[in-house]
Amino acid sequence: MIVMRLLSSLKHDESERGIFHLGRALIKNGHTSIIIASANEDDELVTRLKRDGTIYHQLNMPKKSWWALLQVVPLRRLIEKYNPDVIHVHSRTPAWVLHFALKGARVKAYPKIVSTMYGFYPINKYSRPLLKADTVITVSDSVRDYLITGIKHTGLQVKNVVRIYRGVDTRRYPYRHNPSVYWLRRTFAEFPELEHKKWLLFPTIVGSEYGQEWLIDILGNLQEQFPNIHVIIMDEDRDDGELLYQEFRQRVYTLGLEDRITYVGSKRNDNREWLSAANIVLALSNQPESIGINALQALHLGTPVIGWEKAAFAEILQPLYPLGLVKRHNALALCKAVRNQLESVTRPTMPDTFTMRQMVTETLAIYQQMYEERQAENAPVEEPKKKRLENQPRDKKRVEKPVASKTNIKKIALEQKAVEKQI
Repeated sequence: MIVMRLLSSLKHDESERGIFHLGRALIKNGHTSIIIASANEDDELVTRLKRDGTIYHQLNMPKKSWWALLQVVPLRRLIEKYNPDVIHVHSRTPAWVLHFALKGARVKAYPKIVSTMYGFYPINKYSRPLLKADTVITVSDSVRDYLITGIKHTGLQVKNVVRIYRGVDTRRYPYRHNPSVYWLRRTFAEFPELEHKKWLLFPTIVGSEYGQEWLIDILGNLQEQFPNIHVIIMDEDRDDGELLYQEFRQRVYTLGLEDRITYVGSKRNDNREWLSAANIVLALSNQPESIGINALQALHLGTPVIGWEKAAFAEILQPLYPLGLVKRHNALALCKAVRNQLESVTRPTMPDTFTMRQMVTETLAIYQQMYEERQAENAPVEEPKKKRLENQPRDKKRVEKPVASKTNIKKIALEQKAVEKQI
């Protein structure tokens, strides 16, 4: 089986897409793995892919840019060269490139198309090539329900929808992982205000949809009861940020909470250490979350997570850590959940779901199903065997026809004369 995967960016959301794990599993099972993305050939991620046995080709397909259509012909040539059984599209721009590339492709049989819907994409014309795939994978039940509702209103036809949750690499995020002493000393040297504090980790940037304003409610209501609580925001402390960022900073300074908030930056390679060292990880997105990968990673590390009961957070917390669900979307309910956790620490149990292995297994099953359907559709049709005539002899020996000879003719003539005399 030959599987080709198309991505706009190779670096983005590696943990959510399982690019390396899927490629490794395909190679291990004797299949061919091909990835087409925009990363340079000498990129570290590309080197890892090639080392695992994946074939890599660079085609620049930037997101939401019609310049990506310049790659239609190069992609068509690659499809003609490899004749893939399955093509997996990971975003909408490559889906458009593939749509036009397949129109003039000279292949014996068209490949089966699989696409993944990672978020609550608008159900419009731009998303149409992604939704016209033979199988559409959604990353959560909430995204699946959103898609099904959307296609009912728009009239679009989707052949097959399958939900496959994103998974966490349990080797990379082992249960009850503890940061090293070296990491803690280095962190306290860089951020001395964090020592001897209760860390409330906000594992995302400041933005309109991420819910950073709830941090002010938590600190304002709980700082007297818990004087050692400290909020850590994984974003840069920018002086020239957007208006929303400036408003948040102004509110923090007005309420005198600036000494209780630390910005540690967003471009870090030690997210695992921050998630495992935190006392609580906060999932406060105002908009419905489609994946919630940070919450998943924290739960696999054994760190308590508190978040709203909606979309992906509800799907994750309900089976893994129901104590962290905040059912009412208000400051009172949120502060109560944080208070209860700080007073009585209850860690989540070791999860056996939402794993990378489970995600890879389910995705490979989709590939195999598509491969078998393609093989069945393009199998040669056998001609139906002719039915045996009823009066045809059952034995297979050849039946000889009587031969007209002179001796036979004379015999027949004599028999005729004898009959005539009797008459």
